[in-house]
Amino acid sequence: MQNDGFIAVFDSGVGGISVLRSLVAELPHERFSYFGDSANAPYGDRSEGEILRLTHNHVETFIDHGAKAVVIACNTATSVAAASLRAAYPDVPIIGVEPALKPAAEAYPGGNILVMATPVTLALDKYHDLAARLDKSCTIHAVPCPALAARIERGNLDAPDVRELVESYVGAYRGRVDAVVLGCTHYPFIASAIRDVLGDVRLFDGGAGTARQLRRRLAAVNELAPDTEPGAVEFSSSLDTSEELALYRELFSIPL
Repeated sequence: MQNDGFIAVFDSGVGGISVLRSLVAELPHERFSYFGDSANAPYGDRSEGEILRLTHNHVETFIDHGAKAVVIACNTATSVAAASLRAAYPDVPIIGVEPALKPAAEAYPGGNILVMATPVTLALDKYHDLAARLDKSCTIHAVPCPALAARIERGNLDAPDVRELVESYVGAYRGRVDAVVLGCTHYPFIASAIRDVLGDVRLFDGGAGTARQLRRRLAAVNELAPDTEPGAVEFSSSLDTSEELALYRELFSIPL
C-alpha cells in the first residue's frame, strides 16, 4: 500500500490542466503533481516515435520520484504510449484519456457527432477502432485541428483570433451537429469559442471519466489517500518560466 504517494499528471502543455481539475474534484484528498511539457508542445504535431520517447522519459522520472499512479492527461500521448507504458510498469496504475465518443453517441443515438482532435489522434488505429464500433449508432464527423492546441498554449484565450481559428476548422458544421467531442485536453479551455461558432451544442470531454477510473484503480489496490488528508496540487513545466507557471495556475482556477 502506497496511499501516501503522489499522483503524477502530465500533458504536452497546459491542456491536461482541464483533466487535473476533474481529478481534484473527484479525489480532493490526494496529492497531485502536474507536469506540462510545454517546451515540446504540442504533441499532436509530433511523430509517434517522438511522442513515445518523450512520454516514456516523463513516466520513468515520475515513478523514480515516488508516484503511486500516473495520469496521461493527453489524448495523443494516451493513444500512442499507454499500452507500452502499462507493459513497462505493470504494478503502477497508468490512466489515460480518450475522446468521449461513447458517451456522446449514447446521449444522441442516431445523431450527428463532431469530433475535434489533433491530426495524430484521428490518424491512429485506436481512434478508428472506437469510431468504427459506434458509427452504426450515430454519424461521426472527425475534424483535425492542427494549430489549435499550439494557440491555446499561448494563453489570452478570449482574443478574436481564437474564435477565428475555431471558425476555420468547424464553422461549416454550424447547425448541423448535435454534440461535440473535445478530443484534445486543451479544447475545454475554449469551450465558449466553440459554442460561439457552433451554437448551443453539448460538449463532451474525457476528464470526468478519467477521474472516476483513477478512483476505481486506486481503490482496487487500497491506495486512496485517507479522508483526513488535505490534498495538494503542485505545478512544474519543461518551459520553466514564471509566466508559464502563472498560466498553469490561471487555467486551473478559471471558470469553464
